[in-house]
Amino acid sequence: MAPATDLGYLLHKHPDRAQAFEQSFGTAHVFYPDADERRCTAALLLDVDPVKLVRTRGKGTPDFSLGQYVNDRPYAASSLLASAMANVFRSAMRGRCDSRPELAAGRLPLEIRLPALPCRGGAERAERCFAPLGWNVEAVPLPLDPGFPEWGDSRYVSLTLTGELRLADALNQVYVLLPVLDDAKHYWIAPDEVDKLIRAGEGWLASHPDRAAITRRYLAGRHGLVRAALGRLADADDAPEDALDRDPIEEEPPAADPTAAEPGAPEPDDAAGAAAPPVPLAERRMQAVLETLHAERAPRVIDLGCGTGRLLARLKQDRYFEKITGVDVSHRAVQIMHRRGLPDEHGPDREPRVEVFQGALTYADERFAGYDAAVLMEVIEHVDPPRLPAVEQVVFGGARPRLVIVTTPNVEYNVRYEGLAPGAARHPDHRFEWTRAEFASWAGRVAETFGYQVRYVPVGDDDPQVGPPTQMAVFSLGAGTAARKTNGGDA
Repeated sequence: MAPATDLGYLLHKHPDRAQAFEQSFGTAHVFYPDADERRCTAALLLDVDPVKLVRTRGKGTPDFSLGQYVNDRPYAASSLLASAMANVFRSAMRGRCDSRPELAAGRLPLEIRLPALPCRGGAERAERCFAPLGWNVEAVPLPLDPGFPEWGDSRYVSLTLTGELRLADALNQVYVLLPVLDDAKHYWIAPDEVDKLIRAGEGWLASHPDRAAITRRYLAGRHGLVRAALGRLADADDAPEDALDRDPIEEEPPAADPTAAEPGAPEPDDAAGAAAPPVPLAERRMQAVLETLHAERAPRVIDLGCGTGRLLARLKQDRYFEKITGVDVSHRAVQIMHRRGLPDEHGPDREPRVEVFQGALTYADERFAGYDAAVLMEVIEHVDPPRLPAVEQVVFGGARPRLVIVTTPNVEYNVRYEGLAPGAARHPDHRFEWTRAEFASWAGRVAETFGYQVRYVPVGDDDPQVGPPTQMAVFSLGAGTAARKTNGGDA
């Protein structure tokens, strides 16, 4: 966009003016720290009045008396900021710009920065929310106190989003996802919140892989409102409503201190009482996979069933890995990975280090061969049991890497998840979930059939009664067989 100051047309706020807008909980200020031909930055600063905030007190506000006045609301991005956005940037969020309609309709190079964002689920949750929308996500955990690093990280992240999107889409996504990440709204959730969610989520929420979780958090778990919103999203996506009826179970471990998760609760004064935030299970899975790939010296990796590329992005950051390929059956997932800039451009002189392509694991594909390792992370449980033998033949018989890593949920651990009905799966798309004995039986049979050795690695806290939440099998070929097959694949 040239000049960059045309951003003022879209926001309906002139770059040469500083403006103030009264809110029910304080004052919102809009100003431009820099504005020239090449770069234009618009800032929204929310000055929260603690007395006004008490008057808009929601059910998530701490019950202790000082907690109504002393909290993180003036210092962190939250539903208060989202509410101010809706008031201050109303026309921009609707995509209206009568003077420059072509500018409002086009995709622009954007950067959005939230210096302090309460984020239940940590950086991984922010990635899950924004990455499928085409953003490059940088979520950096903030320490409790930089002067005392041993205290660990707080529940806040510094979030930077970069990408090319319509400004209206970008603003609406932030508007919805701010209270979702914070997991608290400062005001009463009325039925018209469903209309606001559907309006702001138009064009992106119905197709979001975490749409059900986003809907539940945005509507604060109000069952009737959530059902209504999910039904309308199903209509928008032309999908059956029961496909959206329940979101994947929250796999993040609970906070060690229950008060730490309360919106607005102060951080502990005593360093000894400041527990480090729990590490999300999804992060533990990726870390276990990365550690195994390093330990087994597998620099050429293919991620089979890679989704929108979370593991792929981590592999790309690690320069140890020489060749990285992602495969998914979903064309939409492949498009998202391209928008995120995960694959490398094909150069005339050398093979790209990172590639992605669409493919099905139930059909033989010569592109799957020639790698040191294949990863199937949380994939097999999405396959109908009658089709598992085809996957086994394609991966272990056809591609035949010297290392195969498979992770899958341990169904025995499901009793530890509050709110998960007996017999229900963690994700509505899971075709099955295995016990530890069932997984070991399957993995042992596959290893014996295709000439692999297999070992098992618990992922997450290993409960003495029900085992770990995730079970991982590491299949490996003998050294001689692996060398012969790898050489043949490279040739």
